[in-house]
Order: sequence, then C-alpha cells, then structure tokens
Amino acid sequence: MIKIDKFWENPEKLHVNREAPRAYYIPYADSAAAKERQRGRSPYYETLNGSWKFKYYPSVQQVKDAFYEEETDVSAWDDLIVPSCWQTNGYDQLQYTNFNYPIPCDPPFVPDDNPAGLYVRDFHLPDNWTGKEKYAVFEGVNSCFYLWVNGAFVGYSQGSRMPAEFLISPYLRPGQNRIAVMVLKWCDGTYLEDQDAWRFSGIFRDVYLLGRDETHIRDVFNKTVFTDDFQQASLQTEIETTGTLEVKAELRDSAHQLIAATQAVIANQGSITLDIQKPILWNAEAPYLYELYLYAGEEVIRFHVGFRKVEINDGVFQVNGQAVKLRGVNRHDSHPELGQTIPVDHMIQDLKLMKRHNVNTIRTSHYPNDARFYELCNEYGFYVVDEADLESHGMGVPDDGAGGSAHKLATDPTWKAAYVERAARMVERDKNQPCIVMWSLGNEAGYGLNHIAMAEWIQQRDDSRLVHYEGAAPHYEGHENIESLDVESRMYSSVQYIEEYAKEESNKKPLFLCEYSHAMGNGPGDLKDYWDVIHQYPKLMGGCVWEWCDHGIKTETTEGQPFFAYGGDFGDKPNDGNFCIDGLVYPDRRPHTGLLELKQVIAPVHIEAVDLTGGKLRINNLHDFIDLSHLGLHWKIEKDGQTIEQGQIWQLDAAAHEHQLITLPYAWPSTEDAYYTLNLSFWMNKETSWAEMGYEVAFKQFTLLEAEYSDEPANLSAASLHAAENDRVLSIEGYDFRYAFDLDKGLFVELARNGIVMVEQPMGFNIWRAPLDNDMHIRKQWELQGYDRAVMKVYSCEWTRLSESTIEVRAAFSLGGYTQNPILHGEASWQVDAAGEIKLDVQVKVRESAAYLPRFGLQLTMPSGNEQVEYFGYGPHESYVDKRQSVRKSRYVTTVDEMFEPYIMPQENGSRYGTHWAVISNEQGMGLKFASPEPFSFNASHYTPLDLTIAAHDHELKARKETIVHLDYKMSGVGSNSCGPELLDQYRLNEKQFRFELHIKPVLSEDE
Repeated sequence: MIKIDKFWENPEKLHVNREAPRAYYIPYADSAAAKERQRGRSPYYETLNGSWKFKYYPSVQQVKDAFYEEETDVSAWDDLIVPSCWQTNGYDQLQYTNFNYPIPCDPPFVPDDNPAGLYVRDFHLPDNWTGKEKYAVFEGVNSCFYLWVNGAFVGYSQGSRMPAEFLISPYLRPGQNRIAVMVLKWCDGTYLEDQDAWRFSGIFRDVYLLGRDETHIRDVFNKTVFTDDFQQASLQTEIETTGTLEVKAELRDSAHQLIAATQAVIANQGSITLDIQKPILWNAEAPYLYELYLYAGEEVIRFHVGFRKVEINDGVFQVNGQAVKLRGVNRHDSHPELGQTIPVDHMIQDLKLMKRHNVNTIRTSHYPNDARFYELCNEYGFYVVDEADLESHGMGVPDDGAGGSAHKLATDPTWKAAYVERAARMVERDKNQPCIVMWSLGNEAGYGLNHIAMAEWIQQRDDSRLVHYEGAAPHYEGHENIESLDVESRMYSSVQYIEEYAKEESNKKPLFLCEYSHAMGNGPGDLKDYWDVIHQYPKLMGGCVWEWCDHGIKTETTEGQPFFAYGGDFGDKPNDGNFCIDGLVYPDRRPHTGLLELKQVIAPVHIEAVDLTGGKLRINNLHDFIDLSHLGLHWKIEKDGQTIEQGQIWQLDAAAHEHQLITLPYAWPSTEDAYYTLNLSFWMNKETSWAEMGYEVAFKQFTLLEAEYSDEPANLSAASLHAAENDRVLSIEGYDFRYAFDLDKGLFVELARNGIVMVEQPMGFNIWRAPLDNDMHIRKQWELQGYDRAVMKVYSCEWTRLSESTIEVRAAFSLGGYTQNPILHGEASWQVDAAGEIKLDVQVKVRESAAYLPRFGLQLTMPSGNEQVEYFGYGPHESYVDKRQSVRKSRYVTTVDEMFEPYIMPQENGSRYGTHWAVISNEQGMGLKFASPEPFSFNASHYTPLDLTIAAHDHELKARKETIVHLDYKMSGVGSNSCGPELLDQYRLNEKQFRFELHIKPVLSEDE
C-alpha cells in the first residue's frame, strides 16, 4: 500500500495545509472583465478542468507505487474528464441509498477496501504569473483527497461539497509542472455525508489555479446596515489582507454608475464603509443588485451587493420590514448523465423553470452548492436556505441490541470540530451572497452540543441571517436547548399540525416547513390545503416542497432502449429503489403535473368574485414587494368549452399585499342551456430573463351557469327493440346496433353499431388502481383486504322488457378477493332503449370494516383503433380530487397516448376528474359516448391497472392495441403519503353507501 499518513479515519484531522476558508471571488485585471464575471477571462485564473490521466483501484491497499512522483509513467492510464463523477464514467458502483450507510456503521472507521482514484495532470504556468503567489482550488471532491505537486506532498482535505484551497508556490517551477491527486471514496466524513442521494465519488466540481499578488486581499465580508426607515444604508466591508495594502472601493448601481467610493490602507485586518441614500432594496421579486469593486495592487475583485435585511418581528419572518412567504423547493445537485457535476447552463435551466412556476425559495438540500449558483440566485431572485454538508441519518439505523442513536455523533466531542468546520466553511464562502436568508445546520443528523456549537459560531460570525435546523424538533428527543435556533422547522407535518402551531400563542418563533408535500410519482395532492392555512397565519413562513427533480440516471437496456434508472438497477446494495424518483420535474427537466399544480397554488395573484353577474372581481396581489404592473389580464366567456366573448386588460396595478377591483364588460348568459365559465389568465406584459411576453403566470376559472343535466331522448315512437336469450346470453338488437349481455357474468360482453364492434370483452366493475408511490402505505391494507384481486360474484341476474323500446337487466353482485369477506355488494340496473343508449344505475354498499377504496367504477375494453378522445371536463392534463388546481373545465380533444403520463415508476395516471361526458372513437368518429348526471372520473389508456402495477419501470410497459377505459364514480385523491401525512379524509372514497349513474351510447361523428 502507498506510504501515506492515514488521515481518513480521524475525525479530528480534517485537513493538512489547507488555506483558511474565505469568501468566494475571482481576481481580475480590470473592472470591465470583473463585471462580465467570466472567470476564464481573468489573467489570474487558470483552469485545470479537462482531461486528466486516471487510474481506479477497488481498494486503496492496491495502490502500491508512489504514483505522484514526477518520473511515473502514466501514459497508459485512462483519460477522464475533470470535473466528473467516477460512477457516471463506468468506474466503481452506481448506488442510491436514502439513509442506510453503504458501509458498516462503525465511525470513524471505513472499510479497508476503500476505493481510490488517482489523477495526474501536467500543466504550465502562465508567463505573467512570475512573482505571483499560486493557489490550487478544488471546489468539490468526494470524499477526501491527498494532493502532490511535482512529487512533493502539499496537503489533505475532506468535506466533499466545499472548496479546498492550497498554496502551491513553494512546489512549482518554471515550465512544466505535475499535479497529482488521490481521491478516496470513503473517510470518517462519510458518516456526516449520508444524504438521500446517489453516492458519487471523485473530483466533481471545478479545479483551477489562482495567481495572486504577493500581498493581496484574502477575505471580504460585506455587511449592510440600515436606518429604521430604510432610507439610508451603509455598506460595511471587512477586509483581510496578507500584508499592508492600499484598497480602493467603488460601489456602482445596476447601470454601472458610481454611487460611492473610498479608499484605505489595510494592514492585515480593516474595514471600509460606503454610505448610500435611499438604497434600492434587494428582494426575490425585484432582485436589484449593486456592484462592489475592490482595487488592490494589480487585482480587481467584484461582489454582488444586495441591500436587504432579514429579521423576525413578533414571530413573523420579514425581509426589509415586510412579511414574506417562502414558496420553495428542495434542490439536490442532480444531472441525469453527469451525476453531481452540474454545468452552469443546467443551473440556469433549473432557476428559469422555478421562476416560471412561481417558486421564490430554494433549500440547498443537503449541502452547499457551487458558488456560482448563489450568484445566479442573486440575479434571478430567490431566497436561499444554505445548508451545511451534514447528514448522519444512518446513525439511527443499527439494531444490534444496543440499537442506533441518531444523536450519537452530534453529542460526541470528538466530532465537534468536524461539525463546526462544516458550518464555518459554508458561511465563510457564501457570506456575501444576498440571496441567502438562512443558514441551515444540515439535515437529519440528530441534535446535540455539536449543533449548538455550530449555531453559536454562525451567530457570532454573521448575525444578519437566521439559523435553521429541523433536527432539533422536539419529537426527535435531542438536546433541549434550542435558543440558538431562530425558527421552528418541521418536515412532513400535517395541515392540522401547522394550523395548531400557528394558533398557539406560546409559540413565538415562525414555523418553516423545510420539507412538505412529497412530490413522488403522481402527486403531490395536498398543496392547496397547506397553502390555504399558510396564507391565513402570519407565523407560518412557508416551506419547501420535497423535491425539485427526479434523481434518475440516464441509461439503457441491453437492447438499447433508454430509460431513467433508480436504486437497485445497477445491482447496488443497500438501495432504496425508486425513492429518489420524487421530484417536481423529470430528470431531463420536463415538468411533472405536480409542478403545474404547485405553480397555480403558490401563484402570486389571487382573484375573488364580488358580483359575477355584474362582472365585478377583486384581484389580490400576493407579492410581498412589487405591484402587478408587469401583468396583463385576458378574460373570456366559454359556453360548453367554446369562446363566445373575450377581452383584455393590458396592465394591472394593485400594490403588494393590496387588491384592486375590476369590472369586466361581459354579458351574463341569457339562458341556462349550457355550461358557462369565466376564464381569467394573468400573463406577463413584458419580457424578463426567465419568461417571454405573454407567458401565463396564473389563471382562475369561475362557473357562471351550469345547465341541468338532460338526457336528450331519441325519437322512439316507431323504434323497436328485439331481445332474445340463448344459453344465458341476452342478445339485444335495435335498428343499427347489436349488444350481448352475459347473464351469468352480469355484464355486457359486446357492443356493436353498424357492424362496428366497440366493446369486445366483458365490462367489469373495478376498485383497483395501480398503486401510486403515495399509496405505498395504504396499499398494504388494500392488498391484505383483497382489493388487487377482487372479482365479481353474481348472485342473481334477470332481464325484463319495460316497454317496446326499453329492456332492463338487473344484477345483484359483490366484489371480493380470496380469503377475505366481500369488499362491497351492489345492485346494478342496466337499461337499453331503442336508440341504443345504455343507462347504468348501480347502488353500492361497502363493508363497514373495509379500508377506503382506491376507486369505484366501470372498466371496459375498446378494440384497436379507438385512439381519439374528446371530453368535457378538467384538462388539459391529469387531475384528481385533491390535485386539480392546475386544470380548467372545458372541451378537450386529445388522444389516448396523450392522456398517458409516463412516470418512471408506472402507476395510476392520466385520469380526468370532474368529467361531464367523454367520447372515445376511431379516426372516423365511430365510438362510444359516456355521460353522467354527476361529474365522474375518466381515463383512457393502453395499459390496464395490472399492467401498471406489475411494471417497475416505464420501459417495461408494453402498450396494448386495445383502449382500456375507466369510468369512475369517484377516485381517491393522490396525497403525499409516500413521505408525508395520510390522505386527508375528504379526499378518500370512504363512503359506505353510494349510487352511480352512467350513460353509454355508440356514436358516429355525424350524430354529434
């Protein structure tokens, strides 16, 4: 084994020769280059990104030679792009685990077979760096590394997601130089980096050299101070230098106009103050940034300056004296092909998507991001909860008699330095970013004196921001002292809980939901319930949905079919399956319908009806700082989904937290002959960096009039209806149709019109849906009680002629699975008239002890070719009883394929809540029409519930040629119970008695 000191199992040896942490910046040669912030344009910056020679060893014990020596021949080694992750380049093991450690839980020790990656690169120094101090900066290396330059040991560092900077001047020479790095997969720090994510290794963030003046600015801390009325402000800049240095400071506005300037001689430590009158304040809605330029020697350093103040007053979270709601998401670094190596363009893509969906807050779960990410957040406008790279969730798992302890490391003084350092390195690097409003001590790492030490260090260093940590919540039973935490934080608390918290006067701190509404698969379904309460109580500061993106890894089957993989797909053990597929967007950033739902629920504009008959409405501006002058309003009246009247307001004007009254000049419908809706669309009336002019920010729909349901009777005066029973099959024939009803099965088995077969398999009553991720807990009860295997038992089934033009079949039945009592009993009446219309009237009694039903309705199979769908109901995408804020009621034309939502883990999808009628037909318009006096849930798919239940990945699904149709009395909601509260009672199909009426009629296009 290579002869090196074994630092990687010593929690008190966190680095060797690493520079003290400092604020992020890049020195430039002039202000013009500094303003552009393209660090490659700085003559004092030299990237080491690119191709390195690389050799992987399954165990560090296999590294025998001193590979770092200059004479070592590495020409036969592999070439590996830096930055990158080993695992996405074919090395080591791709592995996803939520909280189970991938190694034995034996801190600080790690396996002897500790994989190692060796990196070597030759480089030349720029000619103009003569006399400069040279530094090597590694922005992210997982999990620890040793560094050599020209064969000499330089240093060691651990702590994966924070920079490590080394002074390498003593080891360099003119001409060619060699840098060598050994990265280990695990170290004692692994026990503090147990985040719910793929476990990646390697040099995964940028590496570069800095050439600095011999005497230079080392660190900068910009602090903004205000008078009480915010009319005057001071920028107090603390500066640390490596010697005596004259520093000139310029503060410029966004137009690059000089606002204030001064200069001072700094001897190691000093400060500069710049005063400004009537500063334009920074906030996420109007992210106005000043620029501070510091000139020292040959260097120019630029910083964003956002004048803003974060505080809590009377239990209310405030920015610049204004109460603010945090409408946030949790965001992991995750790229479907690059892993945790995140290009800047990918960061921008995420931020633009978030802005377009009304998100204003990001929690950097659960570690600091690339420093440039925060600069982008400053510019685009986001509040950021910056989280330390600290999670030890797996400490609570072991069960060996003594059991695990989530608080073990948090209470062990041996680990105190490691805890505090993770806070200090985060704060020191990011302290000048105005977007950051809270420092977070990490996630799911117990709570003890080590956390308290972190919090106290932060508050001593930076008292301008709040300190957050959810792991101190009382139900975890950690240390009782939470005085150093500024907010109460919870994850996955119920709507009832947060309302009770807000009402309790003894609760003095604001409550932040650092995680809520688990967005796994088809969900979340409880967003509106949360935000109805959050808006109601000032003490509730908002929260961050878990989470932003699905962590799928782009790969392909042996046949070459691409798909997104999750835990276990690479043979990884332990793994947590598809629990990493829990985002608001797919891995490639296509929005899930859950993101569309979130966009509407947290929209910054809300509208109320004052007098719909007179067109009077109240527009409420939920922005915290800006008015509505950037929004226009388009309105239209629809009659049965067709626009009959419309108009436009080009600019609104309600101030922040205020409202305006408007009157729309539409005519009230004169007759109640149709379904009339008022549709309002709020759109951008100017272009921004994240949205084009005309982009819809929010919408609202009001029902004006709804016609009473009427079943238009056909002229049956001369029509005849023939019925004949043969071998318990009832044949019913009319002028142009023929039906077959199996009296033993109690169901229609064939429907045909004009010789076109429209149903060719037995219909069936169904209660099963392909379990959602959010059904993973209730699913156990459903399967125990036989819901997944329920079959129909027919007790009696007889037919009778009610008239010359009407036949009725009545069936008594039950649904149940083997071993268990019947789940429900039903009485079904099927009436067929001479026009061919079928009227189903079914009355159901559910067993009292039965768990709530996934759904109840009729399932039927239409032959191949029935691809066209038209319906009047909610659309254009899927909707459920608790997930329907992002849909409008109208008339939609689509296809069976377009109704399908391709979740990575197949599950119930594509249903349309609140449907009045639907037609499914072939391209010539020949098909079936379904309608009901009461809106129903409707679905058309090429997959049965069983198909979706069995498949573990979307690529495993094999589309049927037939069309599977579901016509449901109701379907239970989707909720967020995969990692959240149980589905709310009002969204469960838990009725013990109900009646469902459904009309089915073969149609041709000329009929409609």
